Amino acid sequence: MAKQLIDIKGISFFEKYLTLWVILCMAAGILIGKYLPGIPTFLGRFEYAQVSLPIAVLIWLMIYPMMMKVDFASIKNVGKNPKGLYVTWVTNWLIKPFTMYVIAWFFFFVVFKALIPAELAKSYLAGAILLGAAPCTAMVFVWSHLTKGNPAYTVVQVATNDLIILIAFTPIVALLLGIGGIKIPWNTLLLSVFLFVVIPLAGGIITRTSVIKRKGLEYFNTKFISKFNNVTIGGLLLTLIIIFAFQGKVILENPLHIVLIAIPLTIQTFLIFFIAYFTSRRLRLAHCIAAPAGMIGASNFFELSVAVAISLFGTTSPVAMATVVGVLVEVPVMLSLVKIANKTAHWFPEA
Repeated sequence: MAKQLIDIKGISFFEKYLTLWVILCMAAGILIGKYLPGIPTFLGRFEYAQVSLPIAVLIWLMIYPMMMKVDFASIKNVGKNPKGLYVTWVTNWLIKPFTMYVIAWFFFFVVFKALIPAELAKSYLAGAILLGAAPCTAMVFVWSHLTKGNPAYTVVQVATNDLIILIAFTPIVALLLGIGGIKIPWNTLLLSVFLFVVIPLAGGIITRTSVIKRKGLEYFNTKFISKFNNVTIGGLLLTLIIIFAFQGKVILENPLHIVLIAIPLTIQTFLIFFIAYFTSRRLRLAHCIAAPAGMIGASNFFELSVAVAISLFGTTSPVAMATVVGVLVEVPVMLSLVKIANKTAHWFPEA
């Protein structure tokens, strides 16, 4: 069953070149913002409680297909081999958000102090916090497959991670934003989690259950899910065009900032991977469990981060731009970690 769930031939064409598509969408958005300013002005009229309705629809398109893939029934097997789950949970929720805060603060306020104004640094820090508090929930299936991870165990890691997001994401984000001196709009934060986690998660569960009940698990895994293969990436790319249409002026005035934001995000990604990976090695876990444990913490649920950034701070905010840079660096960095994991598989005992 689990093997069918993650029947991935390899990373898809869209996913493999995601960084290229992001760059093209950034360029398209910037050009629209500069030469067709009426478009972002028109889209900016459709808002409710600081949430852009067009972007909300696109974000649902991103998140909903991913939520359908999660088999929550697999949680019943948690107790059979919990060490890998402990590594995942501790790394994702007790280490990752806080190391992200420290690393981002150090670079934005110390290393790049002469290059980034204090107020802008505070916004970039907020974007980094949102990324750090949202460990991966979907692309990890791809990374797990590419590192020959145990598909059944990866399902449990993702399923439990999604449940923890419901409980832990809001208080962790609120705590770290507060420490960073950033005003917390609690109503918008809670609304964002409800809109972009609870609703698509509930919808995904209902859809998965109803389709499997009517057509069977094999149909769901081999035919139904495949219909949505490019919906998530398409929704993401359209969202980026809109974001960068609003962000065009800021980016044209500060092109160096894209690189400056990417540096701490990249360092954090490598750090979290190796924390989970070496901890798994110390616990003598099999490589098929250790590699996904490192991948799920290293990569981000960037769709949620972008959604919450837009809801909390607006489409034109530097916070939203910082989360988008997370999308930009995600694929090339994670592919490099896949190569490292595959080359070091011999460090781990046989499954």
